[in-house]
Amino acid sequence: MKIGFVGAGFIAHFHAVAIEQVRGLEIAGMTRRRGSEALATFCRQRGLGEATIYDSIAELAQRVDAIALFVPNDCRIEVMEEIVAAVKTGTALKGVILEKPLGRNMQEARRLVQLARDADLRTAYFENQIHMRAIQTQRNQLLPVMRSMGPLTLTRSAEEHGGPHEPWFWDPTRQGGGVLLDMGCHSIAVGRYALTPPGKDLLFLKPLAVTADLGLLKWGQPRWRDKLLKDRGVDYSKTPAEDLATGMITYRNPETGQIVKAQFTDSWMFEKQGLRLFMDGMGPGYAFEVNSLVSSLSVFIGDAAAEAIADQEGALEKATASRGLLAVQYNEADLYGYTDENRDMLQAFSAGRDAMLSWDYALEVQRLVMASYLSAERGRAIDLTDPAVLTELESYVPAIQQGRGHDQLLSPLNAF
Repeated sequence: MKIGFVGAGFIAHFHAVAIEQVRGLEIAGMTRRRGSEALATFCRQRGLGEATIYDSIAELAQRVDAIALFVPNDCRIEVMEEIVAAVKTGTALKGVILEKPLGRNMQEARRLVQLARDADLRTAYFENQIHMRAIQTQRNQLLPVMRSMGPLTLTRSAEEHGGPHEPWFWDPTRQGGGVLLDMGCHSIAVGRYALTPPGKDLLFLKPLAVTADLGLLKWGQPRWRDKLLKDRGVDYSKTPAEDLATGMITYRNPETGQIVKAQFTDSWMFEKQGLRLFMDGMGPGYAFEVNSLVSSLSVFIGDAAAEAIADQEGALEKATASRGLLAVQYNEADLYGYTDENRDMLQAFSAGRDAMLSWDYALEVQRLVMASYLSAERGRAIDLTDPAVLTELESYVPAIQQGRGHDQLLSPLNAF
């Protein structure tokens, strides 16, 4: 299957590394964007495909089987409209891929879903953590226990690192918020998935309520605000976004009535080795735990040798140190689930169906993220069984996304 990329930044490169491990996928082309020449060269050197650079989405669409949208959040509707226009003029595509999150808010998310439907395109929502082999393996390993003792009743999910690579991620008006939208969508999705009894639909559990809290603990301090303005061109004294998000979502099992809970914590202020994914779950008499910083390989680099290090991120995504005892993940694309989500997409699109995680599924993740923002904004739990609340969420745009997060995040009155 020939894949075309729209976008050539960090996440596109990560997926190229993953695709190298998936038989039957070829990166046939990409549109001309910043970084496309370097990415195309990488693809050709690794034998991933021709990676031809095209000047328009229409040209790309004519030469590939599926298109992956790896563009900033504020560009997605425009790109999708161009894809749909190409399909309606006769271009045949098997499907479209979108990296999380689906949109900046529910209105944008629904627009993207509708565009895919209008063009009768199959969809894949790339939420890699659900595809992590550690998550899938623990479910298989614990299946006999779950059948005997009952499913999990509590999950805790966290993704934390020191902050994004690209300036647009830091800009809440472009990205749609801060760490809650950027990484909370991961933790919310994988927490719900781990709680869901095996064999049940992805949306089997019914959301009852969400309580969330946001903070700007590191990047709101003058020293770090100045660094962010200098390095990224984003001024958090004027339009800040949260660097910490935490919350709890309560669900009900519709068959048994059992109440279960999923806690999430995400931050851009993690001051350890680099990216950490942590998930655990508790059931009656059993548990599981995943920690991506526990590696079978570690290295030590002393002060005398530290100057020889050219790129500490070769050891770990968003690494924050180049010396000392370092955890090394030698296949991050596979560890984090990128390889298997690409494999799932290939199988699904080849069979003419949506991927395991479709854009319709992504709408539900988007709703829970928006409810979390609303909870933090209002300082109370949000009732997800109230029809009026669900209606409100359809048009809700968080104050932080609007660039009005100053009082919420920086005012002393909102620190408690």
